[in-house]
Amino acid sequence: MKTKILIVAAVVSFSTMTYAQKSEVKAADKALNADNAAEAKIQLEKAAALLGDADDKTKALYYFIRGNTYSKLAKSGEAGAFEESITAFNDLIAFEDEIGKNKYSVTAEQAMSTMSGDIVNSAIKDNNDGKFEEGADKLYLAYSLSKKDTVYLYYAANSAVNAKNMEKALKYYNELKDLNYDGSEIKYTAVNVTTGETEEMDKTQRELMIKSKQYKDPKEEKVPSKKAEIVKNIALIYTQLGEDDKALDAYKEARENNPNDVNLILNEANLYYKLGNKDKFVELMSRATTVDPDNPDLFYNIGVINMEQGKIEEARTAYLRAIELNPGYINAQLNLSTTYVNEGNGLIDAMNDLGNSRADIAKYDELKNKKDDLFRDAALILENALKENTDNQGLLTQLKNIYGALGDTENFTRLKKILEE
Repeated sequence: MKTKILIVAAVVSFSTMTYAQKSEVKAADKALNADNAAEAKIQLEKAAALLGDADDKTKALYYFIRGNTYSKLAKSGEAGAFEESITAFNDLIAFEDEIGKNKYSVTAEQAMSTMSGDIVNSAIKDNNDGKFEEGADKLYLAYSLSKKDTVYLYYAANSAVNAKNMEKALKYYNELKDLNYDGSEIKYTAVNVTTGETEEMDKTQRELMIKSKQYKDPKEEKVPSKKAEIVKNIALIYTQLGEDDKALDAYKEARENNPNDVNLILNEANLYYKLGNKDKFVELMSRATTVDPDNPDLFYNIGVINMEQGKIEEARTAYLRAIELNPGYINAQLNLSTTYVNEGNGLIDAMNDLGNSRADIAKYDELKNKKDDLFRDAALILENALKENTDNQGLLTQLKNIYGALGDTENFTRLKKILEE
């Protein structure tokens, strides 16, 4: 008799749990219909603890209401609600597929399709508010909902870069690369006669609007492929992350796609410089000058590396070209002057090694005159530079030191006075 009582009690307990579960799901449904998503969430959390004991009909309804509840919460700005909603809808679809029923799945799929637009709009707001990390996550989520909308993945990568989350950006860019994402398109625009604003629309709609006389000035803009940009960004991110070997491979691929991108050449050159391969640096910089022959910075950097490697004539040629392109290029003028000073200083050791013989004294005088001539060449470069930059401290200081080394007291004093004013 006691056993029978226990069995009955257990059955009553089970029935009570099932009833409570159904009651809370129905309460959540009622709250949601009353546009009270917060209350619906509370009721759903109560029901979740008993979900394992629910019948199939109640489980399906639970997932459906949970998806709709979190969809509404997401629109009100609750963090993570979009993901919760999508998880619930996907659980619903999987569950109904498992039990062989399809009561809510079609509606859930439609809800997720609509939600994609809501997620994108929320991501746009996040980006406008400077919340780039959140925007990146939402754009990737929108892409996950609709894999054909690969543009969302592209924008997610850009948002991740703005958020300075390079690991995440790299993941997205590599995914775009694996998808062979192109991104090229033709944008169709026309001017709204009433507002005067240029608006973008599809081609058919634009044609209808032009015929209606509500729009004018139709234009087409071809948006170029983004393949080269994606590979370039992958290379740049690998560089920032310190993965130099992967960066070099990415640069090689990027330049195959876009051989005349000067910035790409420069970034690869800088990486080789960082790795100590200065010959490769100069080779790439020279390549850059053929692509952009009027860029003084390129020639200046070539001059710097040649100067470091002791290639004086090559350095001077590069500095002179930089100054020719930009007559006020102070750093190039200073470095050009320095090449003559360094060459002059290089003679001092040879002078000091000479003895006191008549031949050595004659050789000493010859080397000293050559040194002084080099110093005077260095001074002349800076004097010409001062005509355009009369109060530049760097020019004045270096020129003063040169005159000091020459023993030119008059000019040394003149420069010292100017610097003290």
